[in-house]
Amino acid sequence: MKLSFLSVSILFLSTTSTTFAQETTNKEPLDDALKLDTIVVTANRDIQPREETNAAVTVFTRKDIDRLQPSNVTELLNKVPGVQITQSGGMGSNTGIFIRGTKTAQSLVLIDGQRIGSASAGGAALQHLAIDQIERIEVLRGSRSAIYGADAIGGVIQVFTRRGDGNGIKPRLRIAGGSNGTWEKSLGVAGGNDKTRFSLNTSLYETQGIDRTRRSFPSDHDHDAYRNKSFSFTFSHQLTDDIDVGFNALDQRGKTEYDNPYGRYDPATYMSYPDTKPYDDFSLSSTSGYFNYHINDFWTTRLEAGHAEDKIKSKDKYSPTSTVYNTYRDSVTWLNTLNLNEKNTVLLGVDYLNDKLHSSTDYERTSRWNRAGFIQHSYQGDFVFTELGLRHDKNQQFGSKNTWNASLGFNINPDNQLIFSYAEGFRVPTFNDLYAPPGWGANPKLDPEKSKSYEIQWRNQLAEKTHLEASVYRTVIRDAIVSDSSYNMQNIDKARINGFEASLQQEWQGWIGVLAVSMIDPRDAKSGHTLPNRARRTLNLDVDRKFGDFSFGASWLAASSSYGNTTNTADIPGYGLLGIRGSWQATPAIKFDAKIDNLLDKSYYRNTYDYKADPNNWAAPATTYGYREEGITAMLGVTWTPDLF
Repeated sequence: MKLSFLSVSILFLSTTSTTFAQETTNKEPLDDALKLDTIVVTANRDIQPREETNAAVTVFTRKDIDRLQPSNVTELLNKVPGVQITQSGGMGSNTGIFIRGTKTAQSLVLIDGQRIGSASAGGAALQHLAIDQIERIEVLRGSRSAIYGADAIGGVIQVFTRRGDGNGIKPRLRIAGGSNGTWEKSLGVAGGNDKTRFSLNTSLYETQGIDRTRRSFPSDHDHDAYRNKSFSFTFSHQLTDDIDVGFNALDQRGKTEYDNPYGRYDPATYMSYPDTKPYDDFSLSSTSGYFNYHINDFWTTRLEAGHAEDKIKSKDKYSPTSTVYNTYRDSVTWLNTLNLNEKNTVLLGVDYLNDKLHSSTDYERTSRWNRAGFIQHSYQGDFVFTELGLRHDKNQQFGSKNTWNASLGFNINPDNQLIFSYAEGFRVPTFNDLYAPPGWGANPKLDPEKSKSYEIQWRNQLAEKTHLEASVYRTVIRDAIVSDSSYNMQNIDKARINGFEASLQQEWQGWIGVLAVSMIDPRDAKSGHTLPNRARRTLNLDVDRKFGDFSFGASWLAASSSYGNTTNTADIPGYGLLGIRGSWQATPAIKFDAKIDNLLDKSYYRNTYDYKADPNNWAAPATTYGYREEGITAMLGVTWTPDLF
């Protein structure tokens, strides 16, 4: 399959007419494109009009972020149809993300094109991404392994850091305060001209937090504080009309306190003690650079290189010992976009990735590399549009893997599109899955997970300012990696997820409304149990309205019940959360904003833990409780953006 596909592609390239297409959006400066909601970058790793992408994608621009006033990235992601977030107690707590019913480690997270995440645990620490440092977020729902390789089974989340524009120098200062001793402070400056753009930003987030557990040891009956210092810098320069270069950097570090209902373990005595005040020192960073050359109207080439780090040092105020889990990730990508003619485009690329794990815990292996090459052809006809892609990965531990995707779309009329898609995906086990120390449940004989996804999309422009998107999908995961009742990792025969999601966007007489609904049925095909931490039904509604210099908005998030474990014995009740927000543009340079979250003071939780009254008697049965989430909270802020130059 691989050889025949590549042979046909090469023959097709060699026989294509040499008549070049007109200039397309891939010559448009990326910094300008990221401020538009009419384009998508993540679907094909290139600038592309949204109506031409075959994938289901949700886009949040900086304008959306300012309007919605989310406290963090996870709050924003909760608004995406088919996306669910779990937390372990308020700001800074461990977060899980479930895209279309897949688990955290089965979705890929990028910052400015660079992979981030933990090689030991899998998944990315999204809870530490400061919202003030972000220009744009794209959420691609559905498998994209044929473009991105491993981990993109459920989807891809790409975060873009703040960008400058060509309208001079613009400083920005923001201060906000609110409930639970929370303070947000940020300072930035951005700007540039037609050739050079830059953005430099720093921020500090501090909160006294809440007591995350209802029942635990006496030393845990305190508020769990969180502190996050962040810095970002982006720079781009147009060397010539056809060559541009750029650099992006994001660094976030701080401290998060939490509760440990299992007690403090002392490796010297092999005992657990109830006096415990655990906390993590964390650091999450990403740096990358690129060289982009628009060789001619036929060929654009782009070279990217990056480095990402995910560091955690776990400590306890009552103990001199600590544990360290640091992931270092280096990557290089070479992308080539070939505009064969006005209807046919080919993307050719090569990826290299190297993961290293530095830990205070002994692992049998601590590094591995992955090399890949891929090709994707896109056709945009008047009535029919298609995609066909193939990727070949070679992993140091697991050998070679081929994945492919295909889609067929129809422009039924100017207002309706119908798209049929098929995609394959895979995920290699994490270092914890394979090589964690004895007693942690690791299994070096695990096989990679493999998936097949089927989807039907319908896009409808009901009216000039009314847009509807709906999808029906099915994902089957073979050799899914789960933890059994004894906490040992194993491959199960099959997990399958059926789902429906829809989003409706409406503008009417100054009102902006966005409704997102999702229904899923995720199951272990052998036992019939529902996969944990997945609510079967979710709904999110946002409504906003401007009244001159004033604006008002409200949000409603509802989630049905779910289970906190694989045996479906730990119930997580459903919940509904109401929030309101408003702002006042007092002067052209000064803006006040305020919001109240969880207005009805709903008591709820999104994740569970097992509490043992006697941590030294592990044979005794445990009681399951939920991590507390924040009740009603309020924030008031002011932003100053003077026009100095």
